[in-house]
Amino acid sequence: MNSMKITLIEAACLLGLLALALPGYAEAPAYNAVTDARLRAPEDHNWLQYRRTYDSWGYSPLKQITAANVSKLRAAWTFSTGVVEAHQSPPIVNDGMMFITTPRNQVIALDARSGEQLWRYARELPDDLFQLHPTNRGVALYGDRLYLATVDAYLVALDARTGEVIWEAEVEDYLAGYYMTLAPQAIKGKIIVGMSGGEFGIRGFIQAFDATSGESVWKTSMVPGPGEAGHETWNEDDWKRGGVSVWVTGSYDPETNLTYWGTGNAGPWMADQRPGDNLYATSVVALDADTGKIESHHQYHWSDAWDWDEVSAPILLDVTRNGRALKGMIHAGRDGYLWLLERDKKDIRFVDAVPYVHQNVFTGIDPESGRPTYDPTRIPRTGARTEFCPSIWGGKDWPPSAYNPDTGLLYIPANENLCSAISGEPAKYRRGELYMGAKLAEVEVFPTEAAKDHVGELQAWNMATGEKAWTVPFKSHNWGPVLTTAGNLIFSGGTNDRLFRAFDATTGKILWQQKTNSGVVGVPVSYAIDGKQYVAVQSGWGVDAQRKQDFLNKHWGTSTQVPQGGVLWVFELPDAP
Repeated sequence: MNSMKITLIEAACLLGLLALALPGYAEAPAYNAVTDARLRAPEDHNWLQYRRTYDSWGYSPLKQITAANVSKLRAAWTFSTGVVEAHQSPPIVNDGMMFITTPRNQVIALDARSGEQLWRYARELPDDLFQLHPTNRGVALYGDRLYLATVDAYLVALDARTGEVIWEAEVEDYLAGYYMTLAPQAIKGKIIVGMSGGEFGIRGFIQAFDATSGESVWKTSMVPGPGEAGHETWNEDDWKRGGVSVWVTGSYDPETNLTYWGTGNAGPWMADQRPGDNLYATSVVALDADTGKIESHHQYHWSDAWDWDEVSAPILLDVTRNGRALKGMIHAGRDGYLWLLERDKKDIRFVDAVPYVHQNVFTGIDPESGRPTYDPTRIPRTGARTEFCPSIWGGKDWPPSAYNPDTGLLYIPANENLCSAISGEPAKYRRGELYMGAKLAEVEVFPTEAAKDHVGELQAWNMATGEKAWTVPFKSHNWGPVLTTAGNLIFSGGTNDRLFRAFDATTGKILWQQKTNSGVVGVPVSYAIDGKQYVAVQSGWGVDAQRKQDFLNKHWGTSTQVPQGGVLWVFELPDAP
């Protein structure tokens, strides 16, 4: 009888292969292979990768839906995933075929016009899996395949038409605390992933695999070992379990062939337990996409002790600042500063940094290097309780900002008026267990007096002047990734009232809103079929958004509850009469 047993993965493959024969499954549209040329210059109607384009703008050139008509927007269709926890991935759309992911590594293929399911892949995860973020941030498309990074540390290649497993590669051992939540990046025949698990004493890295065979092409550690540049910034053997997770898909510049990735905090949390700057923690790192060689880096803050992961990839754009044109990199840091850097083939140079939320740790920033100096009373340490602002989730966590070239504005989903306290204790490393150096039960997130009026914000910053243009405040905290469009619009959710909103991209005025089933922490996208524009987003609250709400409920004595359960919402304008 054992020979007759099949796994959930095999069952999902069979469902994909039999999609045309099973009731409830639609016939898949003809599939257009995703090429390097299409990834470099995607058609206006498609959304082929995490932020649509390699520069990470989060911008759609579609403009059928505008600030003038968005008030008429209505739901075209919805799709319930049947899964709880945080639904964070963008709907990826290729000529009418849509792919979404859910927590616990399901991939669902849908007809982007009707919402009919085409196939579903459900990964069979091990019963002894233990990680802190049971979520997934999307897939990569390349050729006629789809690529998924999993929480049990595998990279899986699926047939995009059917969902059939083509190959899977073990990237690391999940039993040691390694896992992945990001959307892979496809560049010139390679699929690039980053490894998470920094709170388990892992050694983070970025790795490229051959898209056809699944064989490893290169692997670059974010914690340099002996003989590698940056190793001198670690003390003794601390580098072996130094953390530095990679949580979010990188940006890429085809002209220089450099891919830029944000990195997480070093481990354990307490900096006095791992003396040194701890490269390449809390940095942006530029890697040659062919070889994985680190060409340059900038460390936003050294020897991090606040859990301020700088995980978001920088937005790449040309900026003219003080009369000088430069190849810019923009990053709204978890440390509460908005960073402008300059990049070329061999270097990343500091240009400017200004706080976009209240921050009481930095006492100054070197105008040449961009290196901050700290108030020593605000640095968490072993055997003491330390308060600091912003909170451990920072001014902005992983939800991506967006840039609109028509307005010249950067849009940041920010959180203001929140601080934290951490009590340090000696860390003890045991393989596969938490290795934090902080008393987890005593980590605090608390609002300031001003938080009674608001916590969450949507901010707009003028990239030519470096000045804030406007702010829209929310009473709730904000976990809303941002989409902006050529229709002079911004779309974002992220608040605990379950609303998904459209804003005027020039003024910030709220023009439309829709109550959804849950809180919206998914990445919104826009696409078109036969000339009709749609806006799509997953609603499904959980993970850190829920954890922050729990802290606020405890502090205020409230019982705000946001229902969970994933639903994909797709919106359209009504047809003309």
